[in-house]
Order: sequence, then C-alpha cells, then structure tokens
Amino acid sequence: MTSNPIQTDDGKPLRRSEIDKRVLERDAARLFMRRYELEFGQPMRHIWHNEPAKPDVSCYFQKEPLDLEIAHLYANEAEAKCITPRSNDDPLWCHLLALREYSPEHQVDEGLQRLLSSKAAKHYHSERVWLVIRNASPHWQREDFIQALPNMVLTEHRFEQIWLLPDFEGQQPLVRIA
Repeated sequence: MTSNPIQTDDGKPLRRSEIDKRVLERDAARLFMRRYELEFGQPMRHIWHNEPAKPDVSCYFQKEPLDLEIAHLYANEAEAKCITPRSNDDPLWCHLLALREYSPEHQVDEGLQRLLSSKAAKHYHSERVWLVIRNASPHWQREDFIQALPNMVLTEHRFEQIWLLPDFEGQQPLVRIA
C-alpha cells in the first residue's frame, strides 16, 4: 500500500494511464470522505492506494481500516474521454455506446444498474469494502438518482455499503444506495 499515486508499493514508477486512474480515484475518495464527515460527523482519515485484488483505496474509519472501491459514472463517451483517456476497445466504451439505446429518462437507471452489476461481480481481498460511485456527468443530477433508486435491482454483492457522490465536485449530499 502506498499513499503516493505515482508509484507502486515497492517504489517503481507507474504508467501515465495508471497515474491518471489513481489520481481520479484519490480525488473521489477524498471528496467522499469529506462529505461523509460533514454529513455524519464521523472522521475518515488517511488515504492509501492498494494493489490489484484489493479495493482501490483504503482509509481509517472508526479507528479501523476501511477499503473503498471507487467507480465513476458517465453518461457518454465524451465525458469519459474528458475525465480519463481510454481506448475504443475498453469495456467502458461498450457500456457507454449501449446507453445510447435508452431514452434519456432511462439512461441514468441503466447506467447505474450496469455499473452496480459490474462491481458486484468482482471479488476483493478485504473484510470491509464500501463502493463509492462518483457521478461524472453534468447531465445527471442528485434528483435523477433519487428517482432511479426505486427501480434498482441490486444483485448480490459483498459491499458493506454503497454510496453515490451525486456531483463531480462533492458539493451535494450523498445518496446511500445500499
């Protein structure tokens, strides 16, 4: 584990794409932790990055380690490309192209459902994992997610809790999904 987003645990430098990914994850974790503290008055401290097989980042919550799996939710390819460069054969692109088939009012439902299903299928070497989803789309607002929640069908997952940062800057109240 390392708190440095530009190198591995053993100090080796990371590729640019991995650095970009880690910085994005670190920013999302930091925003979530600040927002959680603000809303619930319970401190979350110290972020460090994990190697694969563990969730993206970890922190301390209630004096115990807590792992956070970070996900970003996009409405279209242009948003994703602005946030983090990707190749056209990336599974994210396939997902974003599939969203085009849905009417605008159902895109948030489908996008969130696919992301939740994808993350639920992963296995982590961790005892406590929270999933934190950061909305990266200016097209979707907090109310869109609140309206979509009753339509969500959560597949079996190993997350202790699932949270949504409804805006990219972390200014709006969190939405608890599970």
